[in-house]
Amino acid sequence: MSTPQARTARAPALHEPDLQKALATSRPPRAGAISAALAFGWRGMLKVKHVPEQLIDVTITPVLFLLMFTYLFGGAVAGSTEEYLQYILPGVLVQSVLFTAVYSGVALNTDVTKGVVDRFRSLPIWRPAPLVGAVLGDSLRYVLAAAIVIVLGLILGYTAAGGVAGVVAAVGLVVVFAFALSWVFTTVGLLMRSPSAVMNTGFMCLFPLVFLSNVFVEPATLPSAVEAFVDVNPISHLVTATRGLMGDGASAGEIGLVLAESAALTAVFAPLTVRLYRGKG
Repeated sequence: MSTPQARTARAPALHEPDLQKALATSRPPRAGAISAALAFGWRGMLKVKHVPEQLIDVTITPVLFLLMFTYLFGGAVAGSTEEYLQYILPGVLVQSVLFTAVYSGVALNTDVTKGVVDRFRSLPIWRPAPLVGAVLGDSLRYVLAAAIVIVLGLILGYTAAGGVAGVVAAVGLVVVFAFALSWVFTTVGLLMRSPSAVMNTGFMCLFPLVFLSNVFVEPATLPSAVEAFVDVNPISHLVTATRGLMGDGASAGEIGLVLAESAALTAVFAPLTVRLYRGKG
């Protein structure tokens, strides 16, 4: 019968030459800001790989919105579903991508509540790398949501007069705006106490902005007070530019306005997110 001492595994002895060799090995170089951010972006993709249910809002929700609004309201709003599809598809594209941006705040809040952020803060890396990487990784989710809407729209009969170049430019513009908007939701994610609170707050703020825009109907058909709000709504500006790029062309002023609003959102909320992030833990 073996004794407890005999069953205990012992670590192999480290000889002096091996010890000197290990001590003489130079430390690996510190990760740069870009490489660290890309590593955290890849982390976000791996999370999707292990939990594919996270893609429900990217894959199924856009399909439901496009089919529901086209076939339920197309005849009443535009007289036919075919004609309404030409109007609403760019709007649903914007809506689907922006709704996906809420996930950035939910994912960050999950890391905070689980203590993962404390581990990140102890790493010898650029401090904002986890934030920038996560937002960059979420941009792939935006592209996927946009691709699903466009492919389904083409199957249903949408005619993209702007061609492939116009569609690609429209998707790029929407992704840029969603990237800027995601910083708003990461700020919310650092202020709220639970992921569910982040999700509820995000959609509570986003729903009025989306529905009080030109996504579904022409602003001229709305009451004057509502029309005035729709005209200054940044989401309306994004939808207008997207329709133009996918259709008969958008003006430089329309595109420039969306890019300026995206830059303003990033300039305000990205530093605020980094400041709140540094105060966590």
